[in-house]
Amino acid sequence: MLVSGPLLTPDHALSRALVRTVPDSVTERLSDLGNVPVAVPVLALAMAYAARRGRALVAGAAGLAMALVPALVIPFKEWTARPGPLEPWAAGYFPSGHTATAAVAYLGAALLLRPYTRRAWPTAVALVLTGATAVGLILRGWHWPLDVLASLLMCAPLLLGVTWADRSGRSDRSDRSGRVRKGRPDRSVQLPK
Repeated sequence: MLVSGPLLTPDHALSRALVRTVPDSVTERLSDLGNVPVAVPVLALAMAYAARRGRALVAGAAGLAMALVPALVIPFKEWTARPGPLEPWAAGYFPSGHTATAAVAYLGAALLLRPYTRRAWPTAVALVLTGATAVGLILRGWHWPLDVLASLLMCAPLLLGVTWADRSGRSDRSDRSGRVRKGRPDRSVQLPK
């Protein structure tokens, strides 16, 4: 797929059609949303808030997901050594680290904050920020569209892990509170005979 294959031609064609259709000053700002100094503090604040509110497990899972991003992305960059759309002499564009950072940071923060808002706006904001990062990277010519898509797909299991930790943490809290969990009675509550 990286050197030849059915997706390479449409990937190149789409990139040629989109690159630099928006001024660089705009696309560079959008791309910067995926920089570590921009995205990671958002996640760190959400982690601190969730941990302070008693959700340390899910906050830790979000932090672990963010720590795993470079462990996932860097080996693929070195293995594939894919050149960039505007820099065919350079290598290491597949997958997009900025997209992966944005996805895990912003969507992870949304997963942490959403229970406190009881509304969908944290997820909507996270999707907009992640999408803006991806669009900026493609329009600026720093990444091929498939680089960005691959990053999003690679981050899905990391975010599912955060979701799993959140559900596990909630079921543990309900066990300790003495309420009955769905489908399983709480063994700590004694029913009268």
